Amino acid sequence: MSYFKYVLSKSLEFKEHGLTAKSWPFEEARKIVHRTEKHMPNKGYVLFETGYGPSGLPHIGTFGEVVRTVMVQHAFSIISEIPTRLFVFSDDMDGLRKVPENVPNKDMLLKHLEKPLTSVPDPYEQYESFGHHNNAMLRSFLNSFGFQYEFQSATDNYKSGHFNDMLLSVLQHYDEIMETMLPTLRDERRTTYSPFLPICPRTNRVLQVSISKVDASAGTILYKDPDTGRFTEVSVTNGNCKLQWKVDWSGRWSVFNVDYEMYGKDLISSFDLSSKICRILGGVPPESLSYELFLDQEGQKISKSKGNGLTIDEWLRYAPPESLAYYMFQSPRKAKRLYFDVIPKAVDEYVGMLVEFGQQNASHKVDNPVFHIHNGNPPSAQNVLSFNILLNLAAVCGADNDAVMWGFVQKYIPHASVEDDILLGSLIHYAVVYYHDFIKPKLQYRKPSDLEKDALLDLCSELQKIDNLASPDKIQNVVFEIGKKYKFENLRQWFQSLYEVLLGNSDGPRIGSFIALYGIDNMCKLIDDKIKCAMRSS
Repeated sequence: MSYFKYVLSKSLEFKEHGLTAKSWPFEEARKIVHRTEKHMPNKGYVLFETGYGPSGLPHIGTFGEVVRTVMVQHAFSIISEIPTRLFVFSDDMDGLRKVPENVPNKDMLLKHLEKPLTSVPDPYEQYESFGHHNNAMLRSFLNSFGFQYEFQSATDNYKSGHFNDMLLSVLQHYDEIMETMLPTLRDERRTTYSPFLPICPRTNRVLQVSISKVDASAGTILYKDPDTGRFTEVSVTNGNCKLQWKVDWSGRWSVFNVDYEMYGKDLISSFDLSSKICRILGGVPPESLSYELFLDQEGQKISKSKGNGLTIDEWLRYAPPESLAYYMFQSPRKAKRLYFDVIPKAVDEYVGMLVEFGQQNASHKVDNPVFHIHNGNPPSAQNVLSFNILLNLAAVCGADNDAVMWGFVQKYIPHASVEDDILLGSLIHYAVVYYHDFIKPKLQYRKPSDLEKDALLDLCSELQKIDNLASPDKIQNVVFEIGKKYKFENLRQWFQSLYEVLLGNSDGPRIGSFIALYGIDNMCKLIDDKIKCAMRSS
């Protein structure tokens, strides 16, 4: 991660182009420019916010919301002189509604249901609470990318009194907020709904109870204890109550004067409601983007409590962090599967964009994903190979470690080195790991047909007639000519034969580039081995 740091920067070179760029972060940034032209922030900066519910372990969707928000923040910093800040807000005072499936000590957690997450013991026994544990995991990961953000805890804001004025305002506008919320609720929910969730002084549980009396002048509410039946009066300030989340969302917009926040497509109606309540409280709702949800292998929504889909650590085991940021950049309004098989494609598309960036002028660079991934300053793409080729190289040479791969790579790129070519080195390492975990167990070589044997032997003969250091294009032409010479149904069938017989897969890399990397002599030996193996098994 040495060159992947989200440190905001301004560039006069790109300001003019950013004002007309088509990439979505600049489109979003121009919405904020329009907002600030009408309502210059009295606070002196534009505030971006992203929210996090620490009821389970942070997942890739959480990272996606932050990284996309930062992309918009950076785009705004290029086209506007107004300073920016980013708040990462954790709703860690929310009650623990159910025990996540992917944590230890589940029986212990069952005893603390409905308590604020920062009052629930840490099942990992590392932090003072479950909420603190999950907050720490989020911060640690975001810090590893160098994000510039300010962490905000709901517990801290409620208990410190920072939300007190807003809470009293909710109390003063209680009836108007209820009139806004009640029509959106089911009949049975309306009977107990209140914007305020009192924290029971007896059990420390977050209570969802109807409010019997509201006293705006005293700043208190009265409710009946569901266990004892006794009426209890509590102050709404200083952490004695928290807000239902839709009201909480609008409340912090008004307290912090948030200018921009993204949200998942499943929260469109919630965002609209919170916007109405924010206006009731005298605030202005933020500009926003609703993004599509991430899906697991089965097409189900990723859930923190279920732990389905990819985890952050799993992606980073098999691919560089830049590829994850690239995946998040692509089409945020389209649903995406987040599973292991999407990783190689994301890596290669990222590498392709990195190469393309070095050949573009400024007007096109601002719409290249790597501009947003690397905050306008991506690394050089010299001495880089596609992930697909490296995966196939790992397969044919049975790579057990990076050194085996480097042996082939340095014959192909003699001046490449582990010390200087950081990206190439990381791709080699990830390719070895991915190969061992996902490709090696699934390799299925098939025997060549008589036609394929003749074509393969002819290919070997023709390859040996050209220079061992021939270019990938020259080698590719030789492969094409062999395919045309033999009566394959089409050239695609010929290339598929190469993949299935030699590489054990139904598809593969650009074969000319692969042979150049693997070596003509090695390729001919591979062909010879596969044909002999087929003959022995006949």
